[in-house]
Amino acid sequence: MKTSGLSELEAVLAVARHRNFRAAADEMGVSTSALSHAVAGLEARIGVRLFNRTTRSVSLSAAGAQFVDSVAPALSTIRVAIEQAGSFRDTVSGVLRINTSAGAARVVMPIFLEFLRRYPEMKLDIVTEGKMVDIVAGGFDAGIRLTEAVPQDMVAVPFGGALRFAVVGSPGYFSRHKPPRAPADLLAHACIRMRMPSGVIYHWEFERHGEVARIDVDGVLTLDEPDLMLQAARAGLGLAYLTEWNVEADLQAGTLVRVLEPWTPPQGGLSLYYPSRRHAPAGLRALIDMIREQAALERQRGAQKSLPTPAGAPRRVPRSTRKTPDKRA
Repeated sequence: MKTSGLSELEAVLAVARHRNFRAAADEMGVSTSALSHAVAGLEARIGVRLFNRTTRSVSLSAAGAQFVDSVAPALSTIRVAIEQAGSFRDTVSGVLRINTSAGAARVVMPIFLEFLRRYPEMKLDIVTEGKMVDIVAGGFDAGIRLTEAVPQDMVAVPFGGALRFAVVGSPGYFSRHKPPRAPADLLAHACIRMRMPSGVIYHWEFERHGEVARIDVDGVLTLDEPDLMLQAARAGLGLAYLTEWNVEADLQAGTLVRVLEPWTPPQGGLSLYYPSRRHAPAGLRALIDMIREQAALERQRGAQKSLPTPAGAPRRVPRSTRKTPDKRA
């Protein structure tokens, strides 16, 4: 039958058009017996005869004529809706909703802009928020987060190179306090604490030459948004622990100073992630292809920040034992 789930209605309309079961069956590409069975099945379910049948002719009953008049326009509307929905499979158009963090959005914005230039029929709806959300329940087509934070049941496309975190403070703060030389020195400093989406206070993580440290810092202010942490750090309230994305502009401007840099080695970067490889809309597939292009270009240029996986190939994300601070990215 032409449309799965609507085969019986299609069968009735075909017989009504041709007034002949064989001709209707030929139109639909099924056997006469299959068509007759479909019509009879619908009649049995609604308890009304739709056709008057003789050995020589087929005609609509009164109930059948009313049924066809009601169903024909509705079925036509359904066909159009199915065709329009199916067009998203092959045509790069429509709206793509993506959930990400503010820091990640800044990194990926050049790709978004190029994507819209390349595909003028596409629209992007980007929602930035610190906490991780269920992208399926939230009605998003995809998300962009730190690779380690991507849910295990999602398909991930890593990109963007390695990621580093930074401990920063204002020049004014360091004029009053000696800069820390090792993670343990942070216990003597005022720090801006971070609350993770789960409500847990994040312990700052460090690694150098195989030595790992997790510091439960102390401070008078606990926040859950990077921009607020930056504001507090600039004001000299204490040290902050954020991604390089978040602090890059301040470091260049001299409004923040970095410390403990040898203790913050590169880690896995960002990933675009989505629920399933099946039935992904054309717009999402096009964005994935563009991310792969960007990954390939970075690899060819020998960029300082190497890519985590060749060509950003989709993969299932393994379980990570490291507690990634989603808020910072």
